[in-house]
Amino acid sequence: MLDFPGRVASLVFTGGCNLTCPFCHNAGLVLDPDSYPDYPLDELLADLKKREGFIDGVVVSGGEPTIDTGLPAFLSVLKEKGLQVKLDSNGLAPAVISSLLEQQLVDYYAIDIKTSLSRYNELHTQPVRTEALVETVQILKQADVEVEFRTTCIPHLVTETEIDEMGELLQGVPLWVLQQFVPMHAMVEEWQNFDIYQPQQLYMLAEQAGKYVDQVQVRGI
Repeated sequence: MLDFPGRVASLVFTGGCNLTCPFCHNAGLVLDPDSYPDYPLDELLADLKKREGFIDGVVVSGGEPTIDTGLPAFLSVLKEKGLQVKLDSNGLAPAVISSLLEQQLVDYYAIDIKTSLSRYNELHTQPVRTEALVETVQILKQADVEVEFRTTCIPHLVTETEIDEMGELLQGVPLWVLQQFVPMHAMVEEWQNFDIYQPQQLYMLAEQAGKYVDQVQVRGI
């Protein structure tokens, strides 16, 4: 179970990702998604039906849900059942985001902004098309939908310099969430030993981020 603002939801994971972030907590879903059995749709819907009256919706996370070609059809079924939908995404598939917006299949978007655009190639084994993320940000800035942008604050990946660069990208968005890094489950073993920010340091970054957006929240401390 998981909650999103004002709601309680079940959590569904999709396999595969178009990034290989060293700090990812879902290594299996990213590196070897076929090792996980699919949860049959009829069983999933039956399980959700049992929770009627308790849950308000479903959070779809990953991996990266937007690379799953079956995502729109799945979300359509959820909406037909009267469920609200929150989508976790890295924002690298703006065409998918735009289509979901047009079809009104998502009630709440949570988009990861992992570091400054200039450092995104550190998060994958291949070059990352950061212009796709810029496009997603611009699309959601103009959309009439609930959205948060969120950043996991890893000391050597997110410093004051990166906050300023990300802030320029996010200028004017309603909500930017800075969350604590939890190293113990990082995909790359070396990252499991990295230091984390102290609470006061995170709040200082949040104060800096607040120069760019309407609201900043700190989570995980």
